[in-house]
Amino acid sequence: MILKTQYDGSSFFELLKVDYPHLLPTYRSDPTLLSEDSVSIPHGTTILALRYQNGVLIAGDRRAIEGPQISSRTMEKVYKTDDYSAMAIAGAAGPAIDMARLFQVELEHYEKLEGERLTLEGKANRLAQMIRQNLPAAFQGLIVIPIFAGYDLKRKEGRIFKYDVVGGKYEEEEFYATGSGGKDARNTMKKLYRRGLQEEEALKVALEALIDASEEDVGTGGPDLVRGIYPTVKKITEQGITDIPETTVASICKVIIESRKNQ
Repeated sequence: MILKTQYDGSSFFELLKVDYPHLLPTYRSDPTLLSEDSVSIPHGTTILALRYQNGVLIAGDRRAIEGPQISSRTMEKVYKTDDYSAMAIAGAAGPAIDMARLFQVELEHYEKLEGERLTLEGKANRLAQMIRQNLPAAFQGLIVIPIFAGYDLKRKEGRIFKYDVVGGKYEEEEFYATGSGGKDARNTMKKLYRRGLQEEEALKVALEALIDASEEDVGTGGPDLVRGIYPTVKKITEQGITDIPETTVASICKVIIESRKNQ
């Protein structure tokens, strides 16, 4: 049976909005969310992205917090959205994870209907629409602020996009970090970053930034050598998207931490 729909475009997100709004993730307005006495909701904290010679790295720490408490030490904040792009999430964990999953389906749906991928700019614009849709929830404290990064096959370079709470999209030429420890991470990258970094150098800058953020911001989780918990990092190049092995991340984190013992 073929269902008749009012929307006949290639956007899965718009299809849901027009014909099946009840299937969209919804977060009812609740003034108690902003009350000091209410139960806090989990929030993801620090995420970042930076360009390097072959593409772009996107990374995040693993901690989620509920007010002054740690709600998770192993939260995943970096999501593959298609073969050449990824998004990292900060803010209210529930809406952020739902948005990442819906965005994955959105890009897959477009490619199946149109027979080709959206341009990287087009993907960034689609994500901006989703953030704008979340605005009513953002007014209740359920803010989602992602970073979107990918490899532009036409321009042959990695690109980074940041967003504001109302869905405004802005491109960063070198690096960006956001979340509760975002300012501290940006300060570190500002000192260490330079154009044309090799992959290992860029990875070290990203991990230095996350470790510095964890030392200044209680919401950001640093490397946990006891439990074996380390930041999540993905690289996106002309060959596609790849997870940086945890063993590689762990070895660099250990070197950074060891070097600080003598400072």
